[in-house]
Amino acid sequence: MSSDDKLFEKFGKTFSAGTVLCREGETGDQMYIIQSGQVKITKGFGNLEKTLTVLPAGEFFGEMSILNNLPRSATATVIEDAKVLVIDSKTFETMIRNNAEIALRIIKKLAARLQETNNQVESLLFKDSNQRVVHTILRWVDTRGKTEGKVVKIEATPQELAAAAGLDEKQFENIWGEIMKAGVVQQEEKGYVVPDLDKLQKYFEYLTMKEQFGG
Repeated sequence: MSSDDKLFEKFGKTFSAGTVLCREGETGDQMYIIQSGQVKITKGFGNLEKTLTVLPAGEFFGEMSILNNLPRSATATVIEDAKVLVIDSKTFETMIRNNAEIALRIIKKLAARLQETNNQVESLLFKDSNQRVVHTILRWVDTRGKTEGKVVKIEATPQELAAAAGLDEKQFENIWGEIMKAGVVQQEEKGYVVPDLDKLQKYFEYLTMKEQFGG
């Protein structure tokens, strides 16, 4: 039995799509580690609910309620059948105290999330939705892109891209066709391909000038 199987046997649960794991405003003493599937993180703004991010396998969430003993800051909903490790506060504390490697991984992940939040805020400053999406892709080229020859490949789902650009899925669908027509980004089964980074950068500059001067 692998180490992952042992962990799942001890802490794991299976959740179907649509299951709400935790709700914004509720108290909680558990954190979650995704072994498979996807979880959407949303937050309410008045009468609206915005998607903040979509977390894939390998990500964790819910740790802040354990660390700062405050209500949940967002809602987590399973959007693809998932296997999740559910860790209570006592187990989490023991893991942190007894394993410096785990503690360091969590610190690095939290620092990366803070940087990503700052980057996302920068994207949201653009009024034009096309700009937001292209700006997000340009960021991802640096942070998660894999260069293969002259092209850059980015593993991401449409849900992740829409969330990072601050758009709901319908808004994203409405503008994605325009970006595809420009030929600066291609969509494939596992994510996106940037065939020419210079062309993508010039397209972003064009969108910026278009917003500034109209047209």
